[in-house]
Amino acid sequence: MLAWVRGETAAFERLYARHRTRLYRFLLRQLRDGALADEVYQDVWQRVVAARAGWQPEAAFATWLYRIARNRLADHWRAQRHRPPAPENADERIARVPDDDTPEHSLSQFEERRSLQLALDELPEEQREVLLLRLEQELTLEQIGDITGVGRETVKSRLRYAMDKLRTRLNA
Repeated sequence: MLAWVRGETAAFERLYARHRTRLYRFLLRQLRDGALADEVYQDVWQRVVAARAGWQPEAAFATWLYRIARNRLADHWRAQRHRPPAPENADERIARVPDDDTPEHSLSQFEERRSLQLALDELPEEQREVLLLRLEQELTLEQIGDITGVGRETVKSRLRYAMDKLRTRLNA
């Protein structure tokens, strides 16, 4: 980020390439609507670009990026006053998101992902959010606390409860 602030265009391209897939997946899982996720995704990156001149390295770039995303999601839900139900084709949309980190998926892997998604959908919002930030975004407990505005121990507690609920649901 500091290189991009100094004017190195290639530095922004590296930042974008490093964070784009994970950020989009995070937004898609939270919003459950591809078109809306696209809109919020673009808005987050526009805010990153707009904040370039005044950016200060007070936190890791990923922490800062996900705080922007989380704030944008909060704005969206506040405007909606409720969390709409998942669209009927949510599983199809999630399955279409490319996953460059894994080889071709077999049918059993698809079924496992579907079971996991259904279990994640049953988690309370606060637990799902910290779980996704920890497991998918690989953020530290401190970074998650900074993003969500709660203490490290609260993040640990939410993670523990989320994992216990997932284990129970997936082992049933």
